[in-house]
Amino acid sequence: MNVSADSLSSTNSYLICNNCQKVIRKKEKGMKVPRPHTSGPSSFIPENEIIEATPVDGHTILLLAEEYSTSGRLDNITQVMGLHPHYLESFLRSQFYMLRMDGPLPLHYRHYIAIMAAARHQCSFLVNMHVQEFYQMGVCVEWLNGLQHAPQRLRNLNEINKILAHRPWLITKDHIQKLVKTGENSWSLAELVHAVVLLAHFHALASFVFGSGINPEPDGENTNSFQQMGVSNVCLCDLANDNILEEIPFNSPSLGTMDSVSELEALMERMKRLLEEREDEEATQEEMATRFEKEKKESLLVGSGGFQGEMVPTSKVSRFVEDATFGYQDFARHGEDNPPTFRAQDYSWEDHGFSLVNRLYSDIGHLLDEKFRTVYNLTYYNMASHEDVDTTMLRRALFNYVHCMYGIRYDDYDYGEVNQLLERSLKVYIKTVTCYPERTTRRMYDSYWRQFRHSEKVHVNLLLMEARMQAELLYALRAITRYMT
Repeated sequence: MNVSADSLSSTNSYLICNNCQKVIRKKEKGMKVPRPHTSGPSSFIPENEIIEATPVDGHTILLLAEEYSTSGRLDNITQVMGLHPHYLESFLRSQFYMLRMDGPLPLHYRHYIAIMAAARHQCSFLVNMHVQEFYQMGVCVEWLNGLQHAPQRLRNLNEINKILAHRPWLITKDHIQKLVKTGENSWSLAELVHAVVLLAHFHALASFVFGSGINPEPDGENTNSFQQMGVSNVCLCDLANDNILEEIPFNSPSLGTMDSVSELEALMERMKRLLEEREDEEATQEEMATRFEKEKKESLLVGSGGFQGEMVPTSKVSRFVEDATFGYQDFARHGEDNPPTFRAQDYSWEDHGFSLVNRLYSDIGHLLDEKFRTVYNLTYYNMASHEDVDTTMLRRALFNYVHCMYGIRYDDYDYGEVNQLLERSLKVYIKTVTCYPERTTRRMYDSYWRQFRHSEKVHVNLLLMEARMQAELLYALRAITRYMT
């Protein structure tokens, strides 16, 4: 991608990059240098703000990490999630159980499946973490040379790995049958459920890593590591012009942008109005079905602009990827026969998925259910500077919008609320983090909810991660159920 003179629109002393839409100020000519990597756990959140925002029981976070960490240290993911210690505990417990406790799959299989899942999104942070775990076990290290060196049994997971990562609605009972009836390389249903849980977990965790700008670990440069594919902080516009370009904050008063305080007040007002409308008049089932279809179609218009074609995996991560060009496509596509809507009342986590996964992989259902409920109900009753606020409506809109993009509909939810509560810049961020997280940029993170705390944006990322994981599990577990019946 080249940045030419006509790809930058000029406004007085400012430039706007038509690729990344970043507002930049021209400075005097001089050497062009990239911005330095930020320190701390996140490249999006200043390190001192993570330290200051960490709750007073920070010691509890250290104890949780010591008890449940699979890496043996307080890693960057844990530090950022530590902004929400109640959720962190349920996350670490479930992850520890699926990676370390008794289960259908041997330990080295579990870490290799984590590598395969993370590699679909080129998440070298997670790939590197589990490569290190694999080395420490000291078995089958030749598998780390690439998928072609792994046993056929693991390679057979490639198809459902890529489908769950990018288009989970395509998975069918035929995919399940191929895995459980392949002779010497067959999977038992219990093993397959364990593998599916791992795949969904690490696909979703990759969304959190990119959405939160998680930095590489300090030891990421050792000989066995995989080069971190950094979060997209730098556009070529930073280097391609004869001027050094200084990024202008989004809320810079000199640009006449909408005041972020007014933005917050407008959101508060919309929430209040929606509550009043709920009390006055309840929408019919037909109206709610129509609003879901409208929101599903409108999600087609939301995308992360500036990215044309497929993302090419970095060389070391790509050794764990087959069919690298297979990526996300919208559930509802213009002019095509689209798959039927997944109706949550026909197959839900609470009524169907939970019992199946718990039956085939003992106790994981309880741990996942606790994690889903914790993030969905997590609240501190505030929004930015406002206190005593019921954020239930906002949390539900975030969760249900992710499921809407995956074609999952809740009959009792009015999808008209999504358009009222989620501004376009937030929708772009949600779709990018959820569907192609490797494209997430600092600009996208900064562009929405500018008045909100970083901890609140991390809460958004936790909701997106868990909504995505649950969506993948629903499609996979429904296919397993159909195979079994």
